[in-house]
Amino acid sequence: MYAIVEIAGQQFKVAQDDKIFVNRLKDNEGESINFDSVLLIDADGKVSVGTPNVAGASVSAKVLTHLKGDKIIIFKKKRRKGYRVKNGFRPSLTQIQIETIKA
Repeated sequence: MYAIVEIAGQQFKVAQDDKIFVNRLKDNEGESINFDSVLLIDADGKVSVGTPNVAGASVSAKVLTHLKGDKIIIFKKKRRKGYRVKNGFRPSLTQIQIETIKA
């Protein structure tokens, strides 16, 4: 059984006991959270597609930790002009573990 869920503005394919990294959430570590914006559920071959969300479906997850991701380099260059700019940042992420998928 898997579901496609919208979390923090992005869509993720999740199954039970999956650990995924999402954009930073404001919940504290160890808290349980519910996501009601479930776009699709596949329960052993029976697919339910929402318009836009599946009615009555929800996914519960537990916040494991907050961390910073790997550095992302942004390099800009204009050829033959001598223009080069190198920038970078580390995105703030939250690791969550999917506990249950309720159809």
